[in-house]
Amino acid sequence: MSFGVRTSWLRVGVIGLVVGVIAGMLASAPPAQATPGPGSPLPSADPFYSYDASLAGVAPGAVLRSRPMQFRTPTMSTPITGSQVLYRTTDQFGRSVVTVATVLRPLTPGPTRLVSYHMAYDALGSQCDPSYTLSGGYTNGTATAEQGVIAGYLAAGYTVVVPDYEGEKLQWTIGRQSGYAALDGVRAAQSFLRLPQSTPVGLVGYSGGSIPTQFGAEVAPRYAPELNIVGAAAGGLPVDLAHNLPYINGSAKWAGVIPALVVAYQRTYRLDTSTFLSARGRQVAADVSDECISEFASKYAGLTSADMVKPPYTGLLDVPQVVRAINDNIMGRSGTPATKMLLAVGHYNAIGDTLMITGDVIGLADDYCSRGVDITYRQLNGLTHQEAFLPFEPLALHYLTERFAGAPTQSNCGSLPRGNSLAPLPVP
Repeated sequence: MSFGVRTSWLRVGVIGLVVGVIAGMLASAPPAQATPGPGSPLPSADPFYSYDASLAGVAPGAVLRSRPMQFRTPTMSTPITGSQVLYRTTDQFGRSVVTVATVLRPLTPGPTRLVSYHMAYDALGSQCDPSYTLSGGYTNGTATAEQGVIAGYLAAGYTVVVPDYEGEKLQWTIGRQSGYAALDGVRAAQSFLRLPQSTPVGLVGYSGGSIPTQFGAEVAPRYAPELNIVGAAAGGLPVDLAHNLPYINGSAKWAGVIPALVVAYQRTYRLDTSTFLSARGRQVAADVSDECISEFASKYAGLTSADMVKPPYTGLLDVPQVVRAINDNIMGRSGTPATKMLLAVGHYNAIGDTLMITGDVIGLADDYCSRGVDITYRQLNGLTHQEAFLPFEPLALHYLTERFAGAPTQSNCGSLPRGNSLAPLPVP
């Protein structure tokens, strides 16, 4: 059975949505601008993002401070205003930490439906934080496209919360922590807007944004059971990075992800990289340590895992510290979602979309189905990872619109092919 999706009309639809909404907003934008914005200090240097007081006894999702913001790009304003909130959340190891979310209300009032939109900011530098880009402090092609999608949700009447789910230390690809930050961002938005806990919530994200979406759905039943999550839509998922690393090894387009993962794991798990990185590995890791994925992904065309390490190692998957970190972030191992889910992935060649592994996403969908989760799997045939973003976004909007309306799903759990095993890699 084919699970492919025709993409031409979807591609046209989302482009029209983004261009039309943004054009209309920019045409009517007022000259005034709120702070923060262009010229503001980076989040790493902005006191708003830090919290020195004790977090003992502070509940997850509690708002610690807030300030107004204007939804804008570095060069253009919109009439949309919102707020940034600093809130308490939880890191990968259960410790209390803080991060920031951007809360945006629709221009047209109506029944509140809250969407937690997770941008694929894939960041090692704080200039990439969604709160900073949505305020016009920085942008890149991915951020601009996703800002247009967020504008589409606002135009459709949704209230949107956008968390900086990587946290203060920019801990990219770290699963449970990202999920906690997303769920606590919802809690913070509900508290800030004085919304009841019964407010319906949807989670959505593509690529890096699929991490807080998927892990948020997984950990919600035990971490945030009070939230009324009606659906989650995740696309382009990095299910098991032990499988992704060999796929992008030596890639012209994605090899820069390899040193970026080392940096993220060093920050999170305090890896002693001196024991395994080669001289070149140390250099490229340092080079990417304050960049966004748009800067580092294709920066090191041809770089391999073997280039990153010194003897006796032949690649990063020989390093016990790295394997343990990867195993700690395999999707599907942190809980069973209680909400309905859309899982989607591009399928460009026999393995995947040039970055993500099709069989891994099928394996995750099949595993969830076996646990009774209502899953709709969509495969975007013929599309690379970047190309699949365009059809995914209207699929996700349609899926969440139906979940908010209480419509029946189109689950295909009963007809999924067998996917890849997601068993942890043996530690060397």
